[in-house]
Amino acid sequence: MARITEWGLISSRDFDTPKVFPLLLTNIHMASDMAHAESKSTESKVQDLEVKDAQIIFNSVWASLEDELGEENLCFPKEIFWLNGAPGAGKGTNTDFIMQYRDLTAPPLVVSSLLKSPEAQKMKDAGMLVGDRDVIEIMLRKLLDPVYKTGAVVDGFPRTKVQVECVKLLYQKLIDLRNKFKETLYSEQFKKPHFHIVVLFIDEKESVKRQLNRGMEAQAHNEEVIESGVGELEELRPTDLDPEAALNRYRTFKEKTYGALKDLREIFFYHFINAHGSLEVVRQRIDDELRYQGSLELDEATYDRISNIPVAMSISKHARQDLVDRLDAYVERQEALFNQVVELIKRDFIPIIERHAISGTAVVNTEDQVLHDPDALAMLIDIFSERGYHAIVDVHREEVPDSIDPKTFKIKTRIKLIYRVRVQFKGSEIRRGR
Repeated sequence: MARITEWGLISSRDFDTPKVFPLLLTNIHMASDMAHAESKSTESKVQDLEVKDAQIIFNSVWASLEDELGEENLCFPKEIFWLNGAPGAGKGTNTDFIMQYRDLTAPPLVVSSLLKSPEAQKMKDAGMLVGDRDVIEIMLRKLLDPVYKTGAVVDGFPRTKVQVECVKLLYQKLIDLRNKFKETLYSEQFKKPHFHIVVLFIDEKESVKRQLNRGMEAQAHNEEVIESGVGELEELRPTDLDPEAALNRYRTFKEKTYGALKDLREIFFYHFINAHGSLEVVRQRIDDELRYQGSLELDEATYDRISNIPVAMSISKHARQDLVDRLDAYVERQEALFNQVVELIKRDFIPIIERHAISGTAVVNTEDQVLHDPDALAMLIDIFSERGYHAIVDVHREEVPDSIDPKTFKIKTRIKLIYRVRVQFKGSEIRRGR
């Protein structure tokens, strides 16, 4: 029988005994925990649906562009600034400054101006968001215009969780095109993409104040133009005239757009700009932020050398399904070995893990010969992963005496393999009375 030793990570919590709580209090905790779990589960399901919706929308639009134009002609801008901000934060005011800073000559692509249908206009007037499918298709077609080849500023996108997911999908498509064509005649058309998320932020009070001031100024200007017949009328947004509508517009941004944009911080250059203060102060902040982030960009040659290594997000994206496929394959192709590993875990690991249920960490040493098979080690890790544990295996090799040569009296040795398995999981929390 294999020898099992336990390297327990012992803490004082492993020896604590929880005090007995009244039944009513226990029920309250259980109800609270269940409600919290149900809320998190519902939120997770909604996010999953939004991601799937984004994939359906984006893949549909992308397939349409491929069929119509051909994959080799899907040449998007090398650099895209996705400009967003709270209502009244100064996106329009600062767009030209950003363009000059990056030597961009193409006019900004203002997403709201792309949608002129009466239905879309009615939704905008009410401070609501326009359908994602329409926004994405029109915007992508515009970005394919050669005038945006060197770079573009997209004003007012992304604004929803679905649109945020579509930005991620677009970036991955551009990376795929870059890798596909970099050794071909089309390589110059498919540069490494640079996505920048720029968020101009002001608080609720300042936003409402600026929206209403903008409305009053536009109203006064238009009255003067009508009276004098000189000049051009300015756009007068209904939300700039109604304090309630202005407040609703800000809250839509805070709840829908701002929350969704934060999901992009770990992927792209994320420029969060405090837009309070004078125009000069805000532009200095923009300059400082873009200058700093620009210093962090990889050279194109460097990027090409590492771009084929998948990013962590792409690996973890389908990890659960890949795990299921591997486990099913083990049972189908190596059932006997799989059963031995399952029995090993039940017999030698679970009893030790149960004794460390509070700390959430157990370390087990085993010399079981089943694990000499590399496939068995893979099975062990995957089985633990499927059951909610995180297992790390270290293999230690020790040279130990085995026998003595009767003629020369030399000691013969052998290599002993010791498998040290560290198992981590969510430990139990002990409630203590006061």
